[in-house]
Amino acid sequence: MREPFRFGGITCVLALAFQLLVSATASAHGLTIVAQGNCDAGAATISFTVTSLDTSPANSNPQVTVSFNNSVVFTGAFVAATGNTFSGSAAAPAGGSVNVSALAVGTWADGTPGGQSASITVTVPGDCVEGGDGRFTGGGNTIQVGDYKITKGLTIHCDLLLSNNLEINWLANNFHLLEHLETIACLDTAVEQKPPAAPLDTLIGRGTGKFNNVDGYSIVFTLIDAGEPGRDDMMAFTITAPDGSTVIDVPLQNLTGGNLQAHFDQPHKN
Repeated sequence: MREPFRFGGITCVLALAFQLLVSATASAHGLTIVAQGNCDAGAATISFTVTSLDTSPANSNPQVTVSFNNSVVFTGAFVAATGNTFSGSAAAPAGGSVNVSALAVGTWADGTPGGQSASITVTVPGDCVEGGDGRFTGGGNTIQVGDYKITKGLTIHCDLLLSNNLEINWLANNFHLLEHLETIACLDTAVEQKPPAAPLDTLIGRGTGKFNNVDGYSIVFTLIDAGEPGRDDMMAFTITAPDGSTVIDVPLQNLTGGNLQAHFDQPHKN
């Protein structure tokens, strides 16, 4: 009677050791997120930092998405050389309380599948007014960011009630922003954008549109006017599919053609 008991005890110990090993592996491939709601120049934004629980090279991850209220707004990566952490910010959605979450989409460097997540609830300052005064236009018919072309110009208003135009083409692909934005932040930072004078130099927006003529795709983009003739202007954009996967992610960089211009909204002010 003792032998089966001892055998069963050994089995229990082995099972417990296996569970602890699995638990340790899962936690090593976890992630954390910290975030803060901000009100910059009257525009609601959320800044965030996502970090891997283990900063060893084996725990890099090539694709981690950040979502506000389940809508993907940013895609980053855990890279060992940078301590397996990254930061960013995006325009806050409407409402005072926002769920900010991070999801490890990619496979970890040691072959462990992704799927790990973390979330935090952030309060956006209640006196922060979304939108603002001003607009952005694109000079000429084509703006180029690396290999990507924004054709037919662009017009983006800080007023959420106004319609906009933004079309991006690359290779055989096309994304066309539809009408109104979901959220927008119009900021007057330390960037010198004159001439002409304008109430903003940076615009961060999020909206939905058509990718290759299919509805339901989202875009988060940043426009920066850094004066004339436009070589110091910058742009970034990330387009995501309805399932949250990334279609294209272009980090913030200088334009390689064209010009971005901030304006007062019409009628122009002095």
